[in-house]
Amino acid sequence: MPRVLIFANGQLPNLDSARALLRADDILIGADGGTRHIFALGLSPRLIVGDLDSLTDSDKAKAIAENVQIVKYPRDKNETDLELAIQHAREFAPETILVVAALGNRLDQTLANLALLSEPSLAALNLRANDGVEEAFFCQEQAEVRGRRGDLVSLIPWGDAVEGVRTNGLKWPLSDETLYPHKTRGVSNELLDETASIAIRSGLLLIVHRRL
Repeated sequence: MPRVLIFANGQLPNLDSARALLRADDILIGADGGTRHIFALGLSPRLIVGDLDSLTDSDKAKAIAENVQIVKYPRDKNETDLELAIQHAREFAPETILVVAALGNRLDQTLANLALLSEPSLAALNLRANDGVEEAFFCQEQAEVRGRRGDLVSLIPWGDAVEGVRTNGLKWPLSDETLYPHKTRGVSNELLDETASIAIRSGLLLIVHRRL
């Protein structure tokens, strides 16, 4: 199954770490100004989506010269460029969508980008924000985190309490516990080995994995 990598217009903390995410057959989409990250990696997007208000003239010229498909939307719209890019990504019927550079710059955009990952119609997809250093995704029943010993893993209830939280492979285990959105009980746990598993009984749990 193809993977789609959408490059948003947030921060990309480490270009080499982002490059390590890539596979040769990945489909790359630039969400407006996020196209700059694709070009910085020496690659070319399959598609650019957005109102183009943050796409530089030089990147637009480069995209046109490379015959990249550009889907332009009006500036006055109800969706962010990233939301539109995710809609277009679904047309490729991927099993996995990674949103790269979705974090940083503006707090409102970062929160909105994370909220997009919780869209119920996307629950069957492996949809994650991942920049090579940090990844964020939602667990609705069970999930797995892969990394290295000592990596930070935070479990954050999204919107309401998350019940029946059970973990395996984390330094401070949780056993059938409830995490509350106004408490920080699940923040800054650590991987004991290369893999940890998390399961919940009810609710929506945001998992943030930071590689060290």
